Amino acid sequence: MIVERFKLPCDKLVSHQQLACCESYTGIPRGGTDILIYTNLDVDQKALLLSGHHGEITSMTFGKISFPVHFCSASADYVIVWNLHMCQRNVSQDKVAAGTVIGTSLGEVVHLSFCFSDERVAACSGPTAYVLSSRKEEIISALTGHLGPVTSAEFCPWNKDILITTSEDRTFKVWDLNTETVFYQSYVLSASPLLSVLFLQDNRHVVTGSTDGQVWCFSLREDFTCQLVTKLDLHKSEQRHQAGMVEQSSEAKVDISKPVLKMAPFGSCNDFNGTEKKNKSWLCIGSTDGLYVVDLATSEMLTVLYFKDYLSLSVTMAGSWVFSEQCNNSVLFLVSSLFTPCVSLLEFRPCDAGTACAGNQGFSVFSSSPPLLDSPLNAELKKKEPNHAKKKGGIKEQPLVFHSNVKSSGYTSSPRKQMFSCKTSAQKNQSSMKTKKKKGLLLKDYPEDTAAPTVLRANLSITNKPMYCLQYSGDGKQILCGLGDNSVLLYKSSLTGNPAVYTGHDKPVSSVSWSLNRHCWLSASHDQTLRLWTHDIPEPAVVMRKQMFSKPIKGAQFYYLDKFLLMASGDSLHLYLYHVDVTHDDIKRYEHRSFVKLAKRFSTSSGADITDLSAINDFFSHIVLACASDRSIQVFDMNAGRVAAELPDAHSRAVHCITQNKGSMFSTQAPESYNLFLTSAVTDGVKMWDLRTLRCVRRYENHINRCHSCSSAISPCGRFIACGSEDNCAYVYDVRSSSYLHKLQRHSETVLSVTFNPATPQLLTGTLDGKLSLFEPSSGVRLPRPTSSAALNASNMAV
Repeated sequence: MIVERFKLPCDKLVSHQQLACCESYTGIPRGGTDILIYTNLDVDQKALLLSGHHGEITSMTFGKISFPVHFCSASADYVIVWNLHMCQRNVSQDKVAAGTVIGTSLGEVVHLSFCFSDERVAACSGPTAYVLSSRKEEIISALTGHLGPVTSAEFCPWNKDILITTSEDRTFKVWDLNTETVFYQSYVLSASPLLSVLFLQDNRHVVTGSTDGQVWCFSLREDFTCQLVTKLDLHKSEQRHQAGMVEQSSEAKVDISKPVLKMAPFGSCNDFNGTEKKNKSWLCIGSTDGLYVVDLATSEMLTVLYFKDYLSLSVTMAGSWVFSEQCNNSVLFLVSSLFTPCVSLLEFRPCDAGTACAGNQGFSVFSSSPPLLDSPLNAELKKKEPNHAKKKGGIKEQPLVFHSNVKSSGYTSSPRKQMFSCKTSAQKNQSSMKTKKKKGLLLKDYPEDTAAPTVLRANLSITNKPMYCLQYSGDGKQILCGLGDNSVLLYKSSLTGNPAVYTGHDKPVSSVSWSLNRHCWLSASHDQTLRLWTHDIPEPAVVMRKQMFSKPIKGAQFYYLDKFLLMASGDSLHLYLYHVDVTHDDIKRYEHRSFVKLAKRFSTSSGADITDLSAINDFFSHIVLACASDRSIQVFDMNAGRVAAELPDAHSRAVHCITQNKGSMFSTQAPESYNLFLTSAVTDGVKMWDLRTLRCVRRYENHINRCHSCSSAISPCGRFIACGSEDNCAYVYDVRSSSYLHKLQRHSETVLSVTFNPATPQLLTGTLDGKLSLFEPSSGVRLPRPTSSAALNASNMAV
């Protein structure tokens, strides 16, 4: 909540003027040319009067260090730096509080900022940004290049020689103060001027905002170039945030512009365990009508605090904002009223917003209890007892031996003269020795310190039809490819040799899935059929025809350690028991002995059709995730046989792909990491969710996905995310950052399918024109340190 500490009247309107506020002091102009410094702890204490300007004061700011406290003020005639401790001492000794003039006749200065050592001051006047010494009158740099007035300037906290400026020309520039040259200049970001800029040191990000409520987040690379991470619209985010709330009356709906007047890091709050936790991607934005708290990692609004909802506040509409450094789990900010000559010092406690946004505890993919007595997971197939025909008559005479030929007793043969001889020339069977050695081999662990696969090792052109789905076998030795020409190809993981071709579907194959034991696999098609195949047999063991489903199958896989077949059709999840027997009677060759039996059918809570599903088959899990056409995510509890939770409006479009972090038999992750899953939607990027909190924890949207159903995948080590894109590239992300690590080019068409090899660091991609590309890491490239818990770190912000 927001609490007003005190209100200060002004002798004139200061709604569009930069004011000053820090942890201990607040500064406001008086009479146009003087300044009053108030103590935040005791506003009734006599204010410190600073005089020295002859022109009207236009901007002011406090320094970054806590002692001594420096204060800078600017007018058209002077820029003055004040040491508040020396000024207070002089006033107590009946002396005049004096400052140091560091700039003369710079024009109308609209923005001031100190560097992090308080040695330099940036002053924005017209199209020029001046860098001044804070100790003497010296212009260190005069940075020109913007086509419009400069609106803000900030020093980089991790590199003192870097300065970023924003301008009314709708661009920002990254300056090298040593050479007074531009490292990077942005493109025109918006139709409205840029107002503010902020550095996020933990993520090495730069955030800027405009007068029309647009927020851009860029990553500042080592070469000081910027890469767009995410973009946020305050107005649209506010509408999505209020979608689940009670609609306001038509009289109360007023369209208010939402300029990004000032920004500050959210700070830290307490988690469920009561420990202090820093939210590196949460951001406070001060606008005209209130305070907005957003999550840059997910591009979502967490909460909005409107001035009109707090009747005790003196400010109903803000003209300018100033944030102070966070202290004691609270943020102080000074707000000037837009229409009345007054300012208010307000206090906001991030812990309140953190508790409100944390949500309730969710679920876990690990089953914590055995199945219930009436659980669908207890379903079993009834084994048929063999029917032996009863023979007529009594017991007939049977032979005493079970062979047609009986060896002679040897009475007629001549007696042996040599009873035993040692055979010394016998050689050991080499094949048996090799077999024994192979049995002792252990699985090779998936490397934890290997870089992402980025080097193209193989490129194979298969067909001119789309490559809709790919999946490696559990041991990483084989790969299934579902094609748009109605066939399925089975390749070696090296993509060498001729593939095994499986045909029978009448429409493109939409889904393929390996069993855990790798003895059989599934293929589902748009022709509304599902087929279960076994190795070395060109005909399917089981064919589930369209009469069994109301609509096309959107996803199919093995489930519960290969006990069930799980598939989605229409608004229902189908859970089938199955029996595979590929033997044939020579007389009844066309009689199939394999069969399936429906165990349970589940329906979505809203009745919307399922677009994709995901479940873990490598261990016992009661959770099945399904995406629906109404843009929701449904969490099914298969043990209880119901929808346990629903996430409405998960994306702006219906989700077409959902992927869980399943790991592999060759890697080990933290148990909490398996609760992460990805969803992809057209025009809405990829989101990472945490099943424990049922919240989005990060968003990835550097790739392009406007019309095709591009898939995404998580690496077996849990450190990387790969997704297809429509710019003929595949993108590789670090799970801890929303900006991409690598952009894999050299594709000839849209990348539809991506999948990681579970046994070795390899990435396989499939394109719209039916080509496969295999990527591997560069030889010898290793990460600086193991980061096996990267996926866990990415989700900790939601806990």
